[in-house]
Order: sequence, then structure tokens, then C-alpha cells
Amino acid sequence: MQVYPTVFSPLFLALSVSFATLVACAPVDRTSTVPSSAPQQGATTAGQPASTGLTAASKQKIGRKIWQNESGGTTAGLTAWNDGEEFPSMGIGHFIWYPRGFRGRWTESFPLFIRHARQRGSMGIPAWVTSSGHCPWPDKASFQRDFNGPELRALRNYLANNVTLQTDYIIATSRSALPKIMAAAPAAERARIRENYRKIATTGNGTYALIDYVNFKGDGTNPTERYQGQGWGLMWVLMDMRNVAAGQAAAAEFAAAAKRCLDRRIRNSPPARGEVRWKAGWHNRCNTYAQSL
Repeated sequence: MQVYPTVFSPLFLALSVSFATLVACAPVDRTSTVPSSAPQQGATTAGQPASTGLTAASKQKIGRKIWQNESGGTTAGLTAWNDGEEFPSMGIGHFIWYPRGFRGRWTESFPLFIRHARQRGSMGIPAWVTSSGHCPWPDKASFQRDFNGPELRALRNYLANNVTLQTDYIIATSRSALPKIMAAAPAAERARIRENYRKIATTGNGTYALIDYVNFKGDGTNPTERYQGQGWGLMWVLMDMRNVAAGQAAAAEFAAAAKRCLDRRIRNSPPARGEVRWKAGWHNRCNTYAQSL
């Protein structure tokens, strides 16, 4: 039996509580709900992890690191439209927003973040965002023409002033992924998924990896986020991991497994998408999971 240290970082305590609750409770699928990051005390209802317990400093560090991963920590990068994509990406987590009429395979996360922000009583969300059912720009060219216009400037200003709110949303999304993964995973893989998750969560950078990867590539349970029947989200990475010891070895193996899953995604992707151009950046991001925070 693995022996765990008796003194834990605040980051490890956060996800170890989530893990303990998951093991004790029946898995619940919350695909259609927006996770709440409101503080909770003590025991929770079935399938709901307890309070994250993350300090303000820890959350700030995670949020800044995610922002750096997505767009170099720049304000301009808070509203972006990547080459080869059919939609823009907003915020520190590059939450995607579909134009009207486009139905993609990826989970559309920007409307979910805005709903979360409104539920939290956030002030200053640009009115044009809350009144828009869809991204108002149909393509990258029109988006770029308006990049320095009043609408996108106002959105960037709001996002730059609400980094903690976005971080809370990302952490809450990661926490809500656990019961979904356990419900969706093949029965034969669930014990290994649980053990790998626990091994990773024994370090600060491992905890950051579990939070960041869900925002980066999803939890792996969405059947449309697969090529040739194979996915690349958190569930798939946990299933791909080799058997290593808990701690930094597990964090390093998680980083390696994530790169293997993303390389497989590139091989399975439609050639016209040219996803190989993202390989170096994806690998660089995964490498941060093996490095101390």
C-alpha cells in the first residue's frame, strides 16, 4: 500500500478531498449543469466534492499559469481567434464561443463561464455579451477588423479585471469532471483511473495539472471530442498512464501520457485540419505539469 506524507500542500488537500468524496459516493453525471464554486462546509451530498480549500494565493498562481499557457499572459490574448479554428477563444482559459449556425465537436465553454459569472453576481459584464446568444462575428476576418473596437476592448477589460472569477470557474469545472469520468470510464479501468488520479494529486504541480488539463483538453467524456473513436481528455490520459510511484514520478508520467494522447489525436485527426502545427505548443504546456509550481 502506498504511504502518503503526513503534511500536505494546500493544493493537494484541495483535490484529495475531491478524490475522497468521489470514492465514497456514487458517481453522478452533471453534463448539463454549470459547476458552482461557492464555498461548501463539511460533508457533501452524493457525488459532489467538498470545498476546494485553495488559498487565494494558490488560486492566483494557478490562474496566472493558465493565462500564460493560453496566451502568454497578455491582455490582447484574452480575445483571440486562432488560425484554422471556426470560433474565437475568450479569457484566461480560452473559453470557446461559437458563431451562429456553427455546431462544433468541442464543448462551448464561454457561455458557461458567463452563466457562472452571472450566478456569482459579477458586475461589469459587457451588455452586448449577455444579450448575444452566439458569437456575433461569423469568421476570423470580421473578428480581426473589430479587434480594437469598443465591444472587444470592453470584453478584454472585463476579463483582465476578473482573473480570479475565471480561475474559480476553471477549478469548479475540473472538480465536476471527476464523477463524470467515473461514470463514463470502462468498468475495468475505473480502479486504475482512481489510483492514477490520487498519485498525481500528491504534489502541487500535479494538482495544477489536473485543474489545467480539463480546461485545456476537456474531461474526455464528451463522445464528440474524439477522432476515430479515441479521445484525448483527462479520462484518456489517466487510462494511458504507466504504473509509477505517487508524487513527482506520477506528475511526470501524467505529462508524458498527455503528450502521447495528443500525438495520437494529431495522427487520427483529419489531415485538412493540420493539427500537427499545434504539437510543439501542446507539448510545451504538458511539460509544465512535470515542473514544480
